[in-house]
Amino acid sequence: MRSWETGQDGVVALPGGRLVRGRALRAGTLTPDLTPDFGVYFTSRPYAERWESRWIAWPDFRLPREPSELLAALHDAYERAPRMRVEVACDGGTGRTGTAIAILARYAGVAAEDAVAWTRANYRPGAIETPGQRRFARRTILAT
Repeated sequence: MRSWETGQDGVVALPGGRLVRGRALRAGTLTPDLTPDFGVYFTSRPYAERWESRWIAWPDFRLPREPSELLAALHDAYERAPRMRVEVACDGGTGRTGTAIAILARYAGVAAEDAVAWTRANYRPGAIETPGQRRFARRTILAT
């Protein structure tokens, strides 16, 4: 079983101990020791990696085109996290990725009203960039 290590760049420990990584796609190519086993990627155009992945149509500074697809992909990522290296990523690694991490934190038990603050404290201070993304992170009914 491969796992992330706490302290690795972008790795977040969700309540309960599951580790996920948030990343900026524009940061460049990953070295073999940093590749995930599964990733969920948020871009406006189709995106795929060499490893197993899911693409979610989600334009920068906006909301996902199909929220139900996002929630299903994030629930899948959450379920895989105890046994796999899971990452979520968008171009800059802040707005869409931060929103996804807030939803993953909610799956882990963080209260909806605390998800944005939790993400900013545990992932990146500026995560979840727009008012719409903040509302989405707090108000979305989670898929199970």
